[in-house]
Amino acid sequence: MTQRDVADYLGTSQTMYARYERGANELPIRHLLKLCDLYNTSSDYILGKTDKK
Repeated sequence: MTQRDVADYLGTSQTMYARYERGANELPIRHLLKLCDLYNTSSDYILGKTDKK
């Protein structure tokens, strides 16, 4: 998936999603939860707190 694809899924711009990836902006909880659904994984995995999906 491209950044644009994920941004569209989240309902945000590609620029803002890129800022989340770089750590320039904090990821809102609502977007974190949608990413968990999209990738079928835990928030801990997405946040780098575990390597278990």
